Amino acid sequence: MTAIIAIITCLVGLGLGYFVRIMISKQETSGAEQQAKRAMTDAKREAGTLMKEAELEVKAQQLKAKEEFDTSTESRRAEIKQIEERMGQRETNLDRKVSLLDKKEASLEQKLSEAEERRLAFGKEQEELEHLIDEEKEKLQRVAALTQEEARRALMRRIEKDMEGEMATFVRRRQEEAKAQADRDSKKIVALAIQRYSGSHSHENMTSTVALPSDEMKGRVIGREGRNIRAIEAATGVNLLIDDTPEAVVVTAFDPVRREIAKQALEELVADGRIHPARIEEVVAKVEENMEETIRHAGEEAAYEVGAQNVDPEIIRTLGRLKFRTSYSQNVLSHSVEVAQIMGMIAGELGLDVSVAKRVGLFHDIGKALDHKVEGPHALIGADLLRRCGESSDVVHGVAAHHNEVEQESLYPILASASDAISGSRPGARSETTEIYIKRLERIEAIANNYEGVKKSYAVHAGREVRVFVEPSKIDENEALMMARNISKQIEDELQFPGEIRVMVIRETRCVEYAR
Repeated sequence: MTAIIAIITCLVGLGLGYFVRIMISKQETSGAEQQAKRAMTDAKREAGTLMKEAELEVKAQQLKAKEEFDTSTESRRAEIKQIEERMGQRETNLDRKVSLLDKKEASLEQKLSEAEERRLAFGKEQEELEHLIDEEKEKLQRVAALTQEEARRALMRRIEKDMEGEMATFVRRRQEEAKAQADRDSKKIVALAIQRYSGSHSHENMTSTVALPSDEMKGRVIGREGRNIRAIEAATGVNLLIDDTPEAVVVTAFDPVRREIAKQALEELVADGRIHPARIEEVVAKVEENMEETIRHAGEEAAYEVGAQNVDPEIIRTLGRLKFRTSYSQNVLSHSVEVAQIMGMIAGELGLDVSVAKRVGLFHDIGKALDHKVEGPHALIGADLLRRCGESSDVVHGVAAHHNEVEQESLYPILASASDAISGSRPGARSETTEIYIKRLERIEAIANNYEGVKKSYAVHAGREVRVFVEPSKIDENEALMMARNISKQIEDELQFPGEIRVMVIRETRCVEYAR
């Protein structure tokens, strides 16, 4: 029984073990299938990803290939375009050369035609010459039948008629030679005078600014309620400008002598330190006395330097006032002395009276010392003063006519005008601001460009010369001469400038050919 139970137990155990084994196998098979399914799913997913990546890579390769193809195509198109342009240029050059050859052929044909015409004309002239020779022979035959006196008169008439043209040419040539010789001599005389005179080139700028030791002094110059500044202005006849300029007072007045008196008086008051109305009147009176002496001394020095003798005292005082007058920053008194010296040298070369020439040069601008008091041109004002003071008629006329206010009747006003221009145009004699200088050059060119037929114009030599180029097809020689005269007249009327401006109208024709 026990053995049966043991056998049954073993059988049951074997059955249970087999069953368990089968269950385990089923579970393992089920897990493997699930794992296989998962593997398949992952494989499919990975295959899809690889397919997409492959597709993207293929598309990228296609885009790259397309871009390379487009780039290559554009480069090829550019090369083709360049080739086409070069071909077009060559065709243009060939057309131009063909046109040039056609023109040359036409020109050659024209020249051949002209040569043929000249040959025919030469033949005609030769026939006419032979005809004239036959006529002369006939005349000689007729003359042979005349008396000796009749033959001489006929021959003289013939010679005179033939010589008329030659004499006109000879006279014109001699006139041109005389004009050229006179031009060379005049330049030589002027150059000699400039070389002999060694005056200073620097100019003197008259200032109307008074320096103060400190800004505190401005209050003392003004005074309580402005009484000091009113006293100075009343005593001197000037205006004082006291602004934000540090340590400076500006003196303004139309009369340069009054301005200089106020300047010296103010400098003395500032140096002394005592500034009140009574002291101001005292100092101004003292400076005025000294100024009269300074003016007289300056006039006497100028007359002595030039060698002018027996000059009226009123002329001396008026001449001395030019010490405080400037023109384009050039001191007028120094300029007058310089003009007198240059005029004397030129007059000596021309055989004129040197003393008269020097007096004209010294007094030529004396009217500028009075033009703020008397109406009219300074040349006529100065001439009237000289006439009242007993100067000779040559001196009076030379001063009055040196700017063409009256008709020039002698060489002295002409020499005065030339010497005035030489003195004013010497390097460093006069100065002007850069802005005014540039504007004047621009205006000179604008005046020239306004005329019809002008191609271009240039102001050269620091504005001393303007060169005007005209179109020869529109302007002939006579019109060019009139244009130069009109431009110079307009410049004189519209501009103010030191010295003189040379106007040169250039008319030229250029013929150009090429040898190939």
